Amino acid sequence: MSAILLLNGPNLGILGQREPEVYGTDTLADIERAVGEEVAGMGWKVISFQSDSEGDLVRAVHANYATVGAIVNPGALMVAGWSLRDALANYPRPWIEVHLSNVWAREQWRHESIIAPLASGVVVGLGSLGYRLGARALLATAAGTERVPAAEPSATVPQPTVPTLAATA
Repeated sequence: MSAILLLNGPNLGILGQREPEVYGTDTLADIERAVGEEVAGMGWKVISFQSDSEGDLVRAVHANYATVGAIVNPGALMVAGWSLRDALANYPRPWIEVHLSNVWAREQWRHESIIAPLASGVVVGLGSLGYRLGARALLATAAGTERVPAAEPSATVPQPTVPTLAATA
């Protein structure tokens, strides 16, 4: 069975509790479940790993080269996680960078990712829905198409929470 790596960086283990007005109310377990639902049709499983330590994230990337792709939310490591960046540069599969909030609508220091230029794609500002979209992009990549597959409507799939940010001057 093939698998995708779902990699989440610092402070993402407390989703649902952490600034819900910015990050939404979905927990990391909710996101893991949603990604699993997206990729189940291909027979893929999800290898989920979260750490507040950059070294642990690097080891997780190294240990999962055999996965078919990855969804990566580096959190604040997007701006200073050079060892994570180097590990992802060597990761042999496509991967999607995801951020729950719109990083460009926030503090200036969040406006540049050292990791994004290496990613196959980047999804920002769509809350936990961004993870589902990242999974769909990986499915399309694996299928050799450029079109992201549409989700099948399901009454059992909860609607993700999309946080809103107050406009700042």
